[in-house]
Amino acid sequence: MEKIHATTVLAVKHNGQIAIGADGQATMGNTVAKSHVKKIRKLLDGKVVSGFAGSTADAFTLLDRFDEKLSNYSGNLKRAAVELAKDWRMDKYLRQLEAMMIVADKQEVLVISGTGDVLEPDEDVASIGSGSMYAKSAALALKKHATDLTAEEMVKESLTIAADICIYTNHNLVIEVV
Repeated sequence: MEKIHATTVLAVKHNGQIAIGADGQATMGNTVAKSHVKKIRKLLDGKVVSGFAGSTADAFTLLDRFDEKLSNYSGNLKRAAVELAKDWRMDKYLRQLEAMMIVADKQEVLVISGTGDVLEPDEDVASIGSGSMYAKSAALALKKHATDLTAEEMVKESLTIAADICIYTNHNLVIEVV
């Protein structure tokens, strides 16, 4: 059985605002399995927002673990992310999970992967998923040339551009501002 996957998730930090958005498409091979998947989640009473790409069941498992880590470390985003990445890499069960996450609070954006990486993105733009490079390229251009836009507007426009190009990304966007 083929796994459900493929998406685009983008986070932009701009002028004191952080926005994270994702498209709503899930695919099985080259077929659209669902077009309205919500890949953005609020955690810690809305103080943290996370987006995921990869296997949906795996991502939900990781989101639950990350939420526990946030609670264990009093909402310290970076510490929770590092601890999740360590567990993800070391734990025999978690190591098999196929997903990536972008997490953010009011101060920072981080990318967490199953290889033990916790990355702070250059230029305050993070992206994951099949259309990530299209969305990231658009966001970097907007940050450079359309500085009057908000982070939320940049995420929306960048994801729209990615959806126009990437067959695994659709226009059913969910965007949250931290």
